Amino acid sequence: MICTKCTILDMKTISTTNVRKYISDLIDEVRETGEVIAIGRRSEIEVLMMKFPSKFNSRLSDITNVNAYSSSFDFLENEPDIYSVSDLKKRYV
Repeated sequence: MICTKCTILDMKTISTTNVRKYISDLIDEVRETGEVIAIGRRSEIEVLMMKFPSKFNSRLSDITNVNAYSSSFDFLENEPDIYSVSDLKKRYV
């Protein structure tokens, strides 16, 4: 079921053919584990399946809700900060 050639950053990549066969199981797995699964064709990732955020703010766009309230960026938690607040102010303010 998993495309071993396509495994990137410890992310499962599954072909569209296998997604059609196992969609119910994949939804259960993502919902229960929070794991992100890549779906693709011919060793190319096309979309991601991820758990819907537990909170939702109707005043924000869908993508902002996903970024803010899901665990999409949890992998960055242990990464060092490479920009200071003053760097960001110089560039974006």
